[in-house]
Amino acid sequence: MRCPFCNYHDTKVVDSRTRDSGRIIRRRRECLKCRRRFTTREQIDEIPIWVIKSDGRREEFDRQKIYKSISIACIKRPVPVSAIEDIVSQIENYIRDQNIEEIETKKIGEIVMDALLKLDDIAYVRFASVYRNFQAKEEFLSELKQLKSTE
Repeated sequence: MRCPFCNYHDTKVVDSRTRDSGRIIRRRRECLKCRRRFTTREQIDEIPIWVIKSDGRREEFDRQKIYKSISIACIKRPVPVSAIEDIVSQIENYIRDQNIEEIETKKIGEIVMDALLKLDDIAYVRFASVYRNFQAKEEFLSELKQLKSTE
């Protein structure tokens, strides 16, 4: 590994830690010439997952889209950023562990809603209202009644 500071070709690993159930390795390195330290991350080159949109289009899975939609649902809620990141990682790991090459947005939405239901009721309702495209207050109230009956 080349040093990003002096471009020397040799470094030593000072510390290694895993993230995302061992899918990512974070390494702390030190240059053998200038002695400066820096961090690298290693992860497996995964086979891309294709998301089938409701109109039939296909696009590559983007964890940032899930992160953004969950974050919006959790605005002004007592939900730590780390919990959102954990949910996104769990969803991605679940899909990858199933060896799925294609998945419908509908299935991803259901997985997100299940995770939000366990995390925060208000975030769940917010996400569900957008995901299920509520058009009338009756649909919203129906979802709230269903949520209340599962408690």
